[in-house]
Amino acid sequence: MRKITRALISVSDKTGVVEFAAGLAALGVEIVSTGGTAKLLREKGLKVRDVSDLTGFAEMLDGRVKTLHPKVHGGLLAIRSNPEHQKQVQEHGIELIDLVAVNLYPFEKTAAKPGVKFEELIENIDIGGPSMIRSAAKNSEDVTVIVDAADYPVVLEEAGRNNGCISRETRARLARKAFATTAAYDGAISTTLQKWADGALPENLHMNFRKTMGLRYGENPHQKAALYLDPTAGGRGLAAAKQLQGKELSFNNLVDLEAAWRLVQEFEEPTTAIIKHTNPCGIASGATLAESYQRALDVDPVSAYGSVIAFNRPVDAATAEAVSKLFVEAIVAPSYEAAALEQLVARRNLRLMDMSTTAGDEYGLQLKNLGGGLLVQTPDTLGANPEEWKCVTERQPTEAEKRALAFAWRVVKHVKSNAIVYAHDGVVVGVGAGQMSRVDSVKLAATKARELKHSLEGTVVASDAFFPFPDGVEEAAKAGATAIVQPGGSVRDAEVTAAANRLGLAMLFTGVRHFRH
Repeated sequence: MRKITRALISVSDKTGVVEFAAGLAALGVEIVSTGGTAKLLREKGLKVRDVSDLTGFAEMLDGRVKTLHPKVHGGLLAIRSNPEHQKQVQEHGIELIDLVAVNLYPFEKTAAKPGVKFEELIENIDIGGPSMIRSAAKNSEDVTVIVDAADYPVVLEEAGRNNGCISRETRARLARKAFATTAAYDGAISTTLQKWADGALPENLHMNFRKTMGLRYGENPHQKAALYLDPTAGGRGLAAAKQLQGKELSFNNLVDLEAAWRLVQEFEEPTTAIIKHTNPCGIASGATLAESYQRALDVDPVSAYGSVIAFNRPVDAATAEAVSKLFVEAIVAPSYEAAALEQLVARRNLRLMDMSTTAGDEYGLQLKNLGGGLLVQTPDTLGANPEEWKCVTERQPTEAEKRALAFAWRVVKHVKSNAIVYAHDGVVVGVGAGQMSRVDSVKLAATKARELKHSLEGTVVASDAFFPFPDGVEEAAKAGATAIVQPGGSVRDAEVTAAANRLGLAMLFTGVRHFRH
């Protein structure tokens, strides 16, 4: 056990600091502080000693230099059981510091601000704070270091039980947390500054993801899993959503929820996406959210059982009533009306994710593990731009076909490659996903649609990549499709186009591919 007699408190985030300092003072601990923290504590009636009084040197350079001093770091790093250390601190008039409570300038929060200036970034790089944290953590045999306000009550409770003393186990745990904090902080600075210099993909990638919850298991029960939050995301994205009710989220739930949410964000009109294994088994737009849900459900009501659903509008009572009739694993939506929650609360196991608690969407770098390394890419955020598409066939698409093609193109981007989508009038009626041959995806989507009694006459087809041979176009026409949108770019584009002309199809080239592996 180590007794706390002197504490240095210097925090950017003042949450809980007054109560913490008051609790230490009640235990007879001398409080040393700096700048705004000292001012706040004095305003609250606490006795505070300025750090400049401890060091004998005034704060300077707009506060950039205040704790970078031997009388601070000597007081932190001196080993109490080392006679030579104790002799030196006495010779130099260094007073021992037994506890440091520091949190850092909000660099990550500043970096996440839209349009942040480089100068503002630089001023939010903390120097003295990380130095004190590292000194205290290195000497955790003797010093308690706190970097998280959540630990204030824990330390006070333990000190209160032990006559102002803190156990070795607690000091060691707090030191590990402290080193993780400074490592993440430096990594965020390095990555951000390299992005300014190198663009989206920095030369060195430092990741700082903080565990927010353990999951029951991974993709399968024998795999462990957890959810980690990216602090640089600024509270954006699904990872920051609030779960309103339901069972514990699973790994697969979150993967499907992300896929569903990303898909409905492609549309401005009321839209519902029903997802199974990250692929849409139903997606549709409508005049109302309830209409879009019913149209999406009608695409494949069998596969919709046990699905994950995303809405791009607040869920209303009519939509909730309709959804309540189906077994659904999870729902994600911008928000939920009170009447809708009354409908859904009866389904106690249904997981409801509320995106209104987030600061918007987050489109950070996409990461995939690779043996001995990591694949990193920028996200595919390119939307549908029909005005830039090129019609390569003799027949031009009708206005109705153009609308359907734009709808299908937005959807196919979110289907596993090789991806084929049949659609008409704001609803998908056939999906071919993940086949090794593109023509097989065309056939599979048509076969599935027919099994579900959907007519493919007059539908349009979207393909996430070019047709390498005319056979895919021929199969689409045989199924009843009248127009096709695809990237183009095959060495056989001329043959494919000739086939479309022969079959009377309209075909547009986007010049953009949307593989999703």
